[in-house]
This record gives sequence, C-alpha cells and structure tokens, in this order.
Amino acid sequence: MTAPRIFFYVQHLLGIGHIARASRIADAMASDGFDVTVVTGGLPVPGFPGDNIRTIELPPVVASNVGFSGLADANGQAAGEEFLSRRRDLLLQAFDEAKPDVVIIEAFPFGRRQMRFELLPLIDAIENAEPRPKLLSSVRDILQENRKAGRDDETVKLIKDHFDAVLIHGDPSFVRLEDTFPLTSEIAGRLRYTGLVAPPPAPEPTEVFDIIASAGGGAVGLELIRAARDAAASLPSYLSWLLITGPNLPEADFSALSDDAPANVTLVRFRKDFPSLLRGAKVSISQAGYNTVGDLLRSDCRSILIPFVAAGETEQTVRAERLKALGLAYILPEKGLTLEAVKTAIEKALAAPRRPAVSLDLDGAKKTAAIIRSMIG
Repeated sequence: MTAPRIFFYVQHLLGIGHIARASRIADAMASDGFDVTVVTGGLPVPGFPGDNIRTIELPPVVASNVGFSGLADANGQAAGEEFLSRRRDLLLQAFDEAKPDVVIIEAFPFGRRQMRFELLPLIDAIENAEPRPKLLSSVRDILQENRKAGRDDETVKLIKDHFDAVLIHGDPSFVRLEDTFPLTSEIAGRLRYTGLVAPPPAPEPTEVFDIIASAGGGAVGLELIRAARDAAASLPSYLSWLLITGPNLPEADFSALSDDAPANVTLVRFRKDFPSLLRGAKVSISQAGYNTVGDLLRSDCRSILIPFVAAGETEQTVRAERLKALGLAYILPEKGLTLEAVKTAIEKALAAPRRPAVSLDLDGAKKTAAIIRSMIG
C-alpha cells in the first residue's frame, strides 16, 4: 500500500517556535508511515525539520518588525511584488508535484494573514485538484487576542468554506480554543484537540548546569539573557549557568554578552539537547513560548517565565498565568526587568521543592498522526 502523502506548509517569521512544533509533528507522522513533505518559508534553522523529512525551502521571508506588519527578505529588504509572486509560483509548483492526500497549513487562517498572497492561491489549487486532498489547519492552543475587527469572521468563513478540520495542539483541560477565539462555537464540529506537542521524554543529560536561561529563537530575548548574565555575576559563583541566546540574536550582541560573561557562565546560541539539559537543571529562566513550555513540562525543573509582550502580544502571558495558577511557574514582567527582580526569583526558585509532575497530555505529535490517519481511513 502506498504511504499517505502529507504536504505541510509552515512559515516562521520571527522566532523558531512554529518550525520547531511543525518539525516534531512531521517526525511523528513520518514514524507513523506517512510520506511527509514540509514546505518552509522562513530563515533556515539548524535541526529543523529533521534529517528524515523531505523539505522544500521557499525563498525566505521574515517579519520586518516585531509587530509583524510587513515582510522582508533574508537580507532585510522589503519583499516586493516580483519576489512574492515567485514564491507563490514555487509553492503552487511544489503542491502540484507532490500530489498530496492531505495538506496541513500551520497557523492559517487564525494567523499568518501576511501570507495570503500565496496561501489563498494554494487553497484554490486544493479545491480544484482531482482528487481533492484533505485540508487541515494546524494551530497552537492559545491565539493572539485583540485582533482587528472582522478578522475572526474572516477566519470562520475560510474554515467553513475550505478546511476539513482544525488541529488544536493543546490539552482542553489546560486551555480551550474559545478562551482566546470568541467564535469557536461556529466551527466546533471541525475541532480536533491533539494534546500539547512536547518532545518525547529526554535522556539523562551529558552535561549539568544549575541554571539555564534561554531566549527561544533569540530575535527578541536579549534583555532576558542580559538579566541572567548579570544575575550570574551577583549570585554565588559555585552555581553553573548556561545561557542559550537563540540562533537569531545579532552577532554584535552575542559577542558583547560573551565578552562580559562571568567565568561560571557558558554562552551558546543553540543546544539541540535542551530538553535533556532541563532534566539536570535546578532552575530555568525563559520566555513562555509554546515549545519552551513543552520542554519544561517534560522535566521537574523549577521555572521562571518572562512572557513576551511587545507589540501587544498576549499569547505568552495567557500561558504563563495558567502555569502559575497550577503552581508550575514563577512570572516576571518583560517590561522593566531588573537585576534585583531576577535575583529574588532565582533565590525563591532554588529554595523551593522540585516542580510537581503534571497531568497534561503532552503527546500531541503522535496523536496528530493518529487523528489524520483516522480521517483518511
């Protein structure tokens, strides 16, 4: 029997969370016997998608600012009409050649409106294909709130007109889609909760650090890493620190951090074994992004969360508050972050017992594959 063919579109614009989650899902689908093609549209990220996944790289675009109001190419130049038209044509060609049984579009139509120039033509191609593949939306559990008027209605119309299902990568006992998307009831029949897409349980770490501070992709985490570096210089020197800046931190900022780092601090851009390292750490300091929290929930490491709130972002704050309510995290504000606040939070975390085990469903990648297999028979 021919393996079912999956065509998985994912566009990351600022951080690496979207491509990391999609890569875990793609790996699970490949392990379940699917023939998976991942189409990426952002800057390359080491390790994502995995080596065993067929990948098509479109000419990359990134957010031209933290408000996601425009698109730029890999050199930071505004993405013009000719550039975007070429991307669209390459995407449509890839779809035509793949002849998939299932198309998954990550985030859209709940997000990624900037990509309508190529996603709406892709949806038209799907509708006109013979046979027509299933079309699924892949979305995280918490959406950005305070969207512009009419956006939610537009999203509902696209779902009703074109999408066979919406894969919600969350545990409904933790947060439900209607908590951040008010028109959920209008598409309730198409929703499928998969559980959180966390990594599989990690092996014991090959290195052990007392405190790990991480900034996700690194595009917006400089102040967090600086605060952690300064805290390392102020707290007892026997504590060992690992600072993970993310691959997108500008080189000048990385060099400045390295020059000023105390002797007990190791500074790196990326660690593929991050989930394993958390198992050996006493405290983690991070933003509250989806994937980082998934990694944390697989460990019993005490967690200090500093949610990203620039440009009116609300998603990480919602997630952090839910975790705090469950006794699973401390929270510090991103705005006005001070050395004294970071030191105090670390001292409290070090004095606290190891974090309690969680009862949340963390097997979202495998369950996504199972849900799709049940849909196609």
